[in-house]
Amino acid sequence: MPQTSVPQTNLPLTKVAKRPLEGIRVVDLTWIVAGPTCTKILADFGAEVIRVENQQTLDAIRFGRPHPHGFDPPNSSAFFNVLNRNKRSITLNARHPDGFEVLKKLIAVSDIVIENFSTYVMENWGLAYDDLRQIKSDIIYVSLSGFGHSGRDRHFSTWGPTAQALSGLTVMSGMPGMPAAGWGYSYMDHTAGYSATIATLAALRHRQATGEGQYIDLSQVEAGAVLCGPAILDKTVNGRSYRSPSNPPGNRAAWPKVAPHNTYLCDGAPREAGSWIMITCETHQQWSALCDVAAHPEWPTDERFLTLPGRLRHQDELDALIGAWTATQEPRDLMERLQAADVPAGVVQDLPTIVAADPQMLARNFTGANDHAELGPHLTDGTPATLSRTPAERRAPSPLLGEHNDAIFGDLLGYSADEQQELLVNGALG
Repeated sequence: MPQTSVPQTNLPLTKVAKRPLEGIRVVDLTWIVAGPTCTKILADFGAEVIRVENQQTLDAIRFGRPHPHGFDPPNSSAFFNVLNRNKRSITLNARHPDGFEVLKKLIAVSDIVIENFSTYVMENWGLAYDDLRQIKSDIIYVSLSGFGHSGRDRHFSTWGPTAQALSGLTVMSGMPGMPAAGWGYSYMDHTAGYSATIATLAALRHRQATGEGQYIDLSQVEAGAVLCGPAILDKTVNGRSYRSPSNPPGNRAAWPKVAPHNTYLCDGAPREAGSWIMITCETHQQWSALCDVAAHPEWPTDERFLTLPGRLRHQDELDALIGAWTATQEPRDLMERLQAADVPAGVVQDLPTIVAADPQMLARNFTGANDHAELGPHLTDGTPATLSRTPAERRAPSPLLGEHNDAIFGDLLGYSADEQQELLVNGALG
């Protein structure tokens, strides 16, 4: 999207006197997606999040999906910039003895440490929870890993799509006659990040009440498995599977079974996100209304479609008829006409539409503008919960690599310019 087309109606949220997490300092040792998702939310609500990075082993996300206009890493990745707004960045080599001491000094003046390394990384560094308590007695330590730090599989590593498969979500998806498909994106990374945020806030409340910190051990696979709760319950109580392994429901309803219930191509356009519409008829009244909007009075009188059981038996024929009609329709106009007739319908929006043109998103100020030192003005997503008194803020774009070294090492930790230079030369800072 051209960088010059930032809507002026989408400015950062109005500043508030005090942010909910103001005064909370987070040592952010996270990388990739799951951990940064958690720390992004904390930063949005006012926490001081200090992203600790090592120039020798930079986060791979800094190199992912670079800016389309020729900017070079490590500061131009769209993915990194979305996940790391409102944070500060320092470059520190924690594997160097002096760098390790700097890290411990930072932890000593912080409230929370968050990481999403493989199970034994922090322990091998000498930064397990018991070690952290020696540095800061009331520290809150949040660890996101694939399987958690206990149990048979604790030593295995995983990624979002793997966790999705292991949690049971992948087998619930897919098109009829095709293998289980998954979602094609690392949603489990984001889900684990949101779960970690909830747990972190609970631990902060506990510390506020008791003065005690604690250790949060979050399993990414478990964060996905809880999304399968209704399917698990149905199987254990009723003996019913959510779907047949050889015949997944695809876009059709698994329960309750209704028809029509599918995604249909519009405008005869190529198979693009914005060319599709989802239509569902849960009642006979909705089915009749759909037929009226489509101007096909013969559909409700067709013996195949007179009843719901009949429509379910003949879903392929029904979908073919509806699809032939929607292929001649503009999707958003069709959505509005169906909704006006009380037929559940929604367009499948592409990302540029959501970011810059969706009226609901614009009305809620979900999409806002940031001005990055290298990327310039750009649009970014918001936080899906709006607090009436202390809303989240888009205070700053993501940091440049090491942008806040002087402020953290000098102003916060008290290292003089000469001491910083010595640490830099010997490889501790960098």
